Amino acid sequence: MHSVIKISGGIARNPLYRFNQPVNMSINSDECIAIVGDNGSGKSMLVDMITGKHPLLNNEVEYDFHPSRFTKSYDNIKHITFLDIYGTAEGIYYYQQRFNQTETDYYPTVKIIIDEAIAHAESRLNSESSITPEQKEEIKRYRQDTFNKIYNLFDIQSIEKKRIIMLSSGEQRKLQLAKVLITAPRVLIVDNPFIGLDCESRKLLFQLLYQIANDTKILLVLVFSKLDDIPDFVTHIIEVEDMCVKPKVKRQEWKNKYTDNSDHTLSPTLEQSILDLPYSDDDEFNSAIITGPIVKFEDVTIKYGNRIIFNNLTFSVNNGEHWAISGPNGCGKSTLLSIIFADNPQAYYNNIILFGKKRGSGESIWDIKKHIGYVSPELHRGYLKNISAINIVASGLKDTIGLYTKPKPEQMDICRFWMTAFGIGHHENTNFLHLSNGEQRLVLLARAFVKDPSLIILDEPSHGLDMSNRRLVLDVVNAFCKRRNKSLIMVTHYENELPSIIDHKLLLS
Repeated sequence: MHSVIKISGGIARNPLYRFNQPVNMSINSDECIAIVGDNGSGKSMLVDMITGKHPLLNNEVEYDFHPSRFTKSYDNIKHITFLDIYGTAEGIYYYQQRFNQTETDYYPTVKIIIDEAIAHAESRLNSESSITPEQKEEIKRYRQDTFNKIYNLFDIQSIEKKRIIMLSSGEQRKLQLAKVLITAPRVLIVDNPFIGLDCESRKLLFQLLYQIANDTKILLVLVFSKLDDIPDFVTHIIEVEDMCVKPKVKRQEWKNKYTDNSDHTLSPTLEQSILDLPYSDDDEFNSAIITGPIVKFEDVTIKYGNRIIFNNLTFSVNNGEHWAISGPNGCGKSTLLSIIFADNPQAYYNNIILFGKKRGSGESIWDIKKHIGYVSPELHRGYLKNISAINIVASGLKDTIGLYTKPKPEQMDICRFWMTAFGIGHHENTNFLHLSNGEQRLVLLARAFVKDPSLIILDEPSHGLDMSNRRLVLDVVNAFCKRRNKSLIMVTHYENELPSIIDHKLLLS
């Protein structure tokens, strides 16, 4: 056993990006580490220290990838691979891109992406002058063996011909894991590894991570906001709390001390304030949608080229109903939601009625969007604007990506109300890009509710949220949907993340 990564009295060079105390930690070769903490506690900052994204004042990070020597050289960072919460987007991405493309558009296929990753990894390995040809061959065999495991576990072959832009968030996650393992890094850091994966894929990934954790050639570090996802093969916990890195402890020791006291996180006062909110939609609209379904699909077929997403789907949501949509990765859940939210042009080719009007009968997409609040992984991935959190929330008033008109003072008050409801009122003036992934998701949730929509569409809303914030979101959704003429469509891969208000379910296969 030897220390692979060691930080001794680490202080970030950037004074705006520092922990409250100097960081002291080490990760040993025989350990599997979980970094845990609430949203905004500093988990991402610690990962940035380890990976060199934010260098330390005196380079206090030491790496020992070769048992005989320690080095402070940042050349060693190339041996560390970090996979963030969504994986890396390929090329320029905007959130409607996935649904607007056609089969003839130029986007690389999964196979092309994988082949390029393999070629890049081989080229980098061949350029290494510090290892012998025999060692290079051994590394190549090891890489191929590791890649084959995830290739078979996740059935990558079934999505090889898919263009990268058409992958679901779960399929994107699988691809990024495959690309990472091709490089056979010495240290693999994965942020919330099970996010976006269906139940079966989570089981398969668990198997793969277990194999990696028990293989001394790759040191595995997992980052968790969702603490009930921590696998039992993790040996040690590093907890980050209030911008302080606590001492590393054994998993069982941490588990014995951990208590979850967040059964109900929305205060009764805020809950009543949500119930008492004035209604923004006029009485004429509310009366119209009561008489029929607000969403109606009749024999709807969506396909890209020869690939059918779903075929002859008949489905309706009546006013005041609350639906949960489930199904495996790639079955078409997000595509279905994109049609309802007017982001998918294939709605015009089908018999679809939204809020009493048939699509293509003269209504604009803004006529539809103004009645819907929406959040999804696609929106989050495509909404990386360098503006304040409250302006992100205010952009929901006009359904824009960015804020282009100045809201009225009373509208900004509503924005502040929803930021307070989601526990992020203190981040009003914080730059969106300076927030953690979980805090960004809460801002986008506030944006979805800010115009008091008749229909809320939540596509995996709990991505990246800690235990307390997941419960808070459920409380807010339950309170909002108890109000008159409020409907809900929600997608999640976790049954325990569904609000109690759910009264209908649809399974896509």
